[in-house]
Amino acid sequence: MSAPVLDAIELSRDLIRCPSVTPEDAGALDVLRTALESVGFVCHDLTFSADDTPDVRNLYARLGTSSPNFCFAGHTDVVPVGDEKAWTVDPFAAEIIDGVLFGRGSSDMKCAVAAFASAASQIASSSDFDGSISLLITGDEEGPAINGTKKVLDWMVEQGETIGICLVGEPTNPTRLGEMIKIGRRGSMSGWLTVNGAQGHTAYPHLADNPIPRLIQMVRHLTENELDQGNDHFQASTIAMTTIDVGNPATNIIPAQARATFNIRFNDSHTCSSLEKWLREGFDKVSENYELKLHCSGESFLTPPGLLSNLISEAVQDHMGMTPELSTTGGTSDARFIKNFCPVAEFGLVGQTMHKVDERVKVEDIETLTNIYTTVLQKYFAQSKQTV
Repeated sequence: MSAPVLDAIELSRDLIRCPSVTPEDAGALDVLRTALESVGFVCHDLTFSADDTPDVRNLYARLGTSSPNFCFAGHTDVVPVGDEKAWTVDPFAAEIIDGVLFGRGSSDMKCAVAAFASAASQIASSSDFDGSISLLITGDEEGPAINGTKKVLDWMVEQGETIGICLVGEPTNPTRLGEMIKIGRRGSMSGWLTVNGAQGHTAYPHLADNPIPRLIQMVRHLTENELDQGNDHFQASTIAMTTIDVGNPATNIIPAQARATFNIRFNDSHTCSSLEKWLREGFDKVSENYELKLHCSGESFLTPPGLLSNLISEAVQDHMGMTPELSTTGGTSDARFIKNFCPVAEFGLVGQTMHKVDERVKVEDIETLTNIYTTVLQKYFAQSKQTV
């Protein structure tokens, strides 16, 4: 007797009904675990902790024990709803209106999780595939990402779990399903710059040390120098100033400190380490009396066009009749952790309404994405058999 096939639409709605705003799970992983176990997955409920961060639940589920292991990575946590009164529906009611499913997390990315779970159940039900299918699902993607995917991957290494390839279900398509596959991401580094001086009276500037002119020169180092012009797969790196502040409401006081914060989105021409060197070299030319705090939330990475992007592209062509663009645009994702373990690419639903009021996806798109994921799995395991 074949295993049951999971209904992607119903599972999507069940997940959306769980108000799993980071770091709360609100039952979302229990819903997913129950569904996956019903079709034969062995599930591991993983809760991780760290100082000054909330505990986070994660789930690793695997169907099969042999290689290769095709992994799907995603998250069930969602961002806050914002002004609930601005929504036309209850953000956690999972209502379907005129063929559109509304709800926080529908686009980003509970419906993609449900679509892959359904696709995996179809493979398990209809095919004697040789290999394994796994899901790595975190509740910490929208938060600090400390107790989520990164720690699950470390746990997998300890357990001897290996994955051959990984598809991340982030909403990669700007306006229409099938438009875009992400094969890499820019890195991200934030900086907090404090220039020190000595407070004094504006009538006696020679008795003070004004840090503001030096801060202006340092900011010019950020705004007037081009990091690069981009390359074949990446846009040019960018630096965005986010604050400039001296915290001084008085007009007759020279402040003791001046501060600026900035964020760098960088391509694979740079690393966080090389950028720190570039920053300090530029700042040191102005003054050494400053403090610089940096946080690298992820290095840039690229999975060159190959097996995984080809599989997704072929599946999109089969079901949509279009060729998706291979892109590295947008922000960071948990793919930045997975790329250290195996080739990774991202493909999911349309992201036009993610994080917005009335977040929503077309029911038809969920069904089509399920078919695309099913085809990707079929093609992957068929090719694996041929190469054995």
